[in-house]
Amino acid sequence: MIQRLTKAQVKWVRSLQQKKFRDTEGVFVAEGAKCVNDLQESFELVLKVTHENATNTEIEQMSSLRTPQGVIGVFKQREAMGDRQGTIGNELWVALDGVQDPGNLGTIIRTCDWFGIHHIICSRETADCYNPKVVQATMGALARVHCHYVNNLAEVLTEYKAAGIPIYGTLLEGENMYAEGCIPTKNQGIIVMGNEGKGLTTEVRNVVTHPLLIPSYPAGIATSESLNVSIATAIVLAEFRRNNTP
Repeated sequence: MIQRLTKAQVKWVRSLQQKKFRDTEGVFVAEGAKCVNDLQESFELVLKVTHENATNTEIEQMSSLRTPQGVIGVFKQREAMGDRQGTIGNELWVALDGVQDPGNLGTIIRTCDWFGIHHIICSRETADCYNPKVVQATMGALARVHCHYVNNLAEVLTEYKAAGIPIYGTLLEGENMYAEGCIPTKNQGIIVMGNEGKGLTTEVRNVVTHPLLIPSYPAGIATSESLNVSIATAIVLAEFRRNNTP
């Protein structure tokens, strides 16, 4: 016989919508059968909620969605890398300098998954990758993309730069990324994307070795001031992969 959830468990799952409780417990919540199943490949499942062990009312109380999908999973978070440096090798990584909107972060993680990016370095000002809105927006991609939060992104990037790793950043004064030779055929390095309103911080901007510009079209015609950061990330990654020589 399947054991029903207790009132304490329902309250506990609901509390995990808040970051302070997720951090204290070291867990996070995902919703929807596909998302929960995908995450089980890489995360330890702590609790699974379905209509077999919870009522509709209880699921609604635990859900962060307007229309609950009937399946909720509570998973253990990955061990934090902190400021310990991982080896990039011949890979392409992404770094996020203060991307604060959960929807943008979730979309970026999903986009990175599509383009074979397995690691994202995040500043402390970047949204929490375990925020329920982020988890849902990733559509399970969090299982394959590791987000590493660091205390000082500029310092971390400086260490990679000193090791000969190219640091790419999108800047208005950057080089047209569609220009011949701007994007290397060997996709190695870190692509840094900035805050939705302020772009890259001065400290991170100073570390960039290859400033890139996504040009508007046609040249010289008034357009929107900027692109959404998740859209810009997708455009840049698509161009890198288009020029990639395996």
